[in-house]
Amino acid sequence: MSDKIIAVLGATGAQGGGLARAILADAGGPFRLRALTRNPASDAARALAEAGGEVVQADLDDADSLRRAFDGVHGVFAVTNFWEHFSPEKEIQQASNIVAAAKAAAVEHLVWSTLEDTRRQMPLDDDRMPTLQGKYKVPHFDGKGEADALFERAGVPTTYFHASFYWDNLIHFGMGPQRGEDGVLRFVLPMGGAKLPGIGTEDIGKCAYGVFKGGDEWIGRVMGVAGEHLSGAEMAAALTEAVGERVEHADISPDAYRALGFPGADDLGNMFQHHTEFEDAVRGLRSVETSRMLNPELQSFSEWLSENASRIPIE
Repeated sequence: MSDKIIAVLGATGAQGGGLARAILADAGGPFRLRALTRNPASDAARALAEAGGEVVQADLDDADSLRRAFDGVHGVFAVTNFWEHFSPEKEIQQASNIVAAAKAAAVEHLVWSTLEDTRRQMPLDDDRMPTLQGKYKVPHFDGKGEADALFERAGVPTTYFHASFYWDNLIHFGMGPQRGEDGVLRFVLPMGGAKLPGIGTEDIGKCAYGVFKGGDEWIGRVMGVAGEHLSGAEMAAALTEAVGERVEHADISPDAYRALGFPGADDLGNMFQHHTEFEDAVRGLRSVETSRMLNPELQSFSEWLSENASRIPIE
C-alpha cells in the first residue's frame, strides 16, 4: 500500500467527497485516503471507512485538530463552505488555520479550492452592482480569493484550484426548473446569452485527483475545471430533452435575481452579473480540455443529466 496519504477536508461533502471516492476507486494508485470530517460517526463517514479510507475527526475552526489530522500526510485537499455561515471572514480564518497546519506538517502538495476575488475586476466603488456586507462584491468568491495570499506568503506548495457552477445545484440548491402559474417550466439564469462554466461535483473530485497525480507540475499554478460552458438557452434545451417536457430559459436581470429574497440571492445575483460582464476571464480560467486531461471520465451537461435528471425536484 502507498504511504502517500492525501488528507481530504470536507470528505463527506460535494468536492471532497468526489475526491475521496476517486482515491478509493484507484486501489492500486499512488495515494491512500485520510478523510477529514467533523463527525466520523455520520453515515457518509462510515461509508468511506467501510470502503477502505482512514476517517479522522477535524474541524476547520480548530487549528489544533487540523495539525493532528495533517500529521504525516503527503497532500491536502482544502475546501471551505461559505454557505454554512455566509461569512467571508470566517472562511479567511479557516484558510489561515489550514495554512498554519500545512506549514507545520511540511505538506508537499496542497490543493486549495478557491475562487476569484471579484473586487480585482469590479472595485467596491463600482456601482454596476451593489457592495455586500460592507466590503465585498461576491462574498462567497471574494473571501476565498483574498485567502489565496495566505498560502503564497507561507510558502505552502499550493495549486489554486477553481471549480465551476455545480450542476448539482439543480438538485440540492433549488436552482432547477420551476413551474410557473401558466404551467410552463422555466430555468432561471440571469446571464443573457453569456455562457456559464459548469460541472458535476463528482467530476470536480476526479479532476482534483488528477492534479495530485500530476504532482509538481501543478504546484504554484492557478487553474480551473469545467465539464462544459453553456448559455441559459442551451441548458434549458438540454433540460427539455432530459425531463421530457419543454423548459424555457428565464433570462431575468441581475437586479430581479437579487430581489428574489432567498438567503444568498444578492450574492448569487452579483456572481451571475460578474460572470456575464467578465465572461472571457471566467471561462478562460476554466478549461474543459484541461479538465478532460485530468479526468478522462469528464461528463458533459447532457451526460450528467442522463444520470441525474430524475433527482431534480420538479412539481
